[in-house]
Amino acid sequence: QVQLVESGGGLVQPGGSLRLSCAASGFTFSRYTMSWYRQAPGKERELVATISWSGLNTNYADSVKGRFSISRDNAKNTVYLQMNSLKPEDTAAYYCTTTLTVTDRYWGQGTQVTVSS
Repeated sequence: QVQLVESGGGLVQPGGSLRLSCAASGFTFSRYTMSWYRQAPGKERELVATISWSGLNTNYADSVKGRFSISRDNAKNTVYLQMNSLKPEDTAAYYCTTTLTVTDRYWGQGTQVTVSS
């Protein structure tokens, strides 16, 4: 079955960096667009970044442009989110997701990122 397992979250000071990973299994990873979303307490889940199956095309939320970078390693079935210059407003649970069909979207369990001094 499809599994997405995020890791790499934690507590970091403002201005710091973290690298999130999402290990995928149960589907042909290299054929699908992958995305990272985040959800802060009391707020709706929002799209952070998307990467095409080839890795050649990426898109970012305006709030993270220039600070975050999404990448993937199709040989390792893993997608990454490099987060630099972190701000307290980046505090959220971060989720990896993919849509295999129009009706089948899969989510990981999430990894918590807390930016605080």
